[in-house]
Amino acid sequence: MGETIREGALVLADGSVFEGELIGSATAPDAPIATGEVVFNTVLSGYQEVITDPSYAGQIITFTTPHIGNYGINATDFESRGTFCRGIVVRELARRHSNFRADGDLGSMLAAHGVPGIAGIDTRRLTRLIRETGSMPSAFGSADESALHAAAQAEPGTEGLDLVATVTAPHDFTVESVDPESRLQLVAMDFGMKTNIVNNLARLGRVDVVRADTTAADILARSPHGVFLSNGPGDPAALIRDGVPYAVETIRSLLGNVPIFGICLGHQLLGHAIGASTVKLPFGHHGGNHPVKNLLNDRIEITSQNHNFAVDADSLGNIAEMTHVNLNDGVCEGLRVNGEQAFSVQHHPESNPGPHDSNYLFGQFADMIAATTSKAGA
Repeated sequence: MGETIREGALVLADGSVFEGELIGSATAPDAPIATGEVVFNTVLSGYQEVITDPSYAGQIITFTTPHIGNYGINATDFESRGTFCRGIVVRELARRHSNFRADGDLGSMLAAHGVPGIAGIDTRRLTRLIRETGSMPSAFGSADESALHAAAQAEPGTEGLDLVATVTAPHDFTVESVDPESRLQLVAMDFGMKTNIVNNLARLGRVDVVRADTTAADILARSPHGVFLSNGPGDPAALIRDGVPYAVETIRSLLGNVPIFGICLGHQLLGHAIGASTVKLPFGHHGGNHPVKNLLNDRIEITSQNHNFAVDADSLGNIAEMTHVNLNDGVCEGLRVNGEQAFSVQHHPESNPGPHDSNYLFGQFADMIAATTSKAGA
């Protein structure tokens, strides 16, 4: 009531213009133009988890659900130590929130964490445009349209950029197992890992979370029973340092020495490690309602997804078997490496707040470790 509305506009690199009102940190008088690759997410709830997912580094998130923020936010539902997206776009930001778990409103959270946003946007039109032309650089703010268009055209997008370096943990840390009887020791490579992944792994055993640039020798020196490859942002082919693809080389050296389970970017990196290739999808998969078929048992799972790149199924050859497929577009959603104790999926079995159809994969990881340990002790 009585608040000042600051008008703004969202301009895409192709010149498309969407008018709205600024929210979050974009309402500050000296707020700079926000730029990033604009994508759309189809979740009906879980906006706080989406905004705090490190996989959105370099991107501006458009929520297709028209009413965002109605149940507020709370400290429990953060999926990382902060926010890494470049901004959010919504049709309507709730002016009031109502939920017994809420301890704040979304608009205040955006402002506190430096996340710019723009509301009042025709998100249906924007989503249709992204579907037709693909995700593209964009810019929004209070500047004039020509300045916004120039900023959008200058934005490089996400292809070819090592965004993992901006989101990986600043230092290694350990999470103790929630099961005091467990003796499993796991290492999780943090490429931009969500909190709920760590929570699921901690149900299996103690988890040492290590930075994305950790070497295979350093990981194996910890004597882990299994290694987990996390989700993360951007182009898997861009994780290169001093001319060497650091994450891929680490994973390649781990294969055959320890059981491996990868999710999302971890899945793509495992693909590169075995010689497969990745492709950039036109507008990616972002949402909590993607149907995936498990090719090993013919069951259909509703899954949570957040990625712009995917493993090229045709490049797997005889090295690996595709285990899951996206029923919307046929994209490879999972693989297992032939002759090795290693598998991965493109979707998110740890999804928070859901769906949870694929959560069994953590148990599958534990079973693979148990079988490997039993065989080694035989």
